[in-house]
Amino acid sequence: MLKACDLKKGSLVGLRGLPHVLESLSVTTPSARGAASIYHFRFRNLVTKAKQDVSCKGEEPFDDIDFERRPVQYLYREADLHTFMDTEDFSQFTLPATAIEEQLDYLVEDMEGLFALISDGKILTIEVPQKVVLTIASCDPVMKGASVTARSKPAKCQTGLVVQVPEYLEAGEAIIVDTATGTYLSRATAAKF
Repeated sequence: MLKACDLKKGSLVGLRGLPHVLESLSVTTPSARGAASIYHFRFRNLVTKAKQDVSCKGEEPFDDIDFERRPVQYLYREADLHTFMDTEDFSQFTLPATAIEEQLDYLVEDMEGLFALISDGKILTIEVPQKVVLTIASCDPVMKGASVTARSKPAKCQTGLVVQVPEYLEAGEAIIVDTATGTYLSRATAAKF
């Protein structure tokens, strides 16, 4: 059994016998002495895609869910279907866009480093890495005299994700994006991760 205080974003738990993934969490600490911290969770049901908010104390248990993590590669998109390949047995499978809508902004054709979470032979979801490299498709032109400490501007990546980037970046540059927050971290060529 998992305790509420041990959960983190992306954790899989069972609620009422169904698999749920933790999408967001926050902790509030009451001002009264001796009062327990309250954990606020937003779960997404991996079967029905419904969201569920849960608030509880840190010691409250959650059911474990038995699942298998398999490495996969994202191959391509065809209409609203996304095709993946298991990199261990090379079998292919497709998922509708509605099943992976949280991950779509971070998927690039031929992308590796992904994992399929499988329970009872059914693919529950795709897990993306903590950091991904995306290419800026369009953004405002570079401003003369822009420096590293200058303001930011919105940039649209090739997946459609819009992130705030420093003014000196141009279209066509590769950047590293944090998939947990959807924020710009650094240029892809300058960072080693």
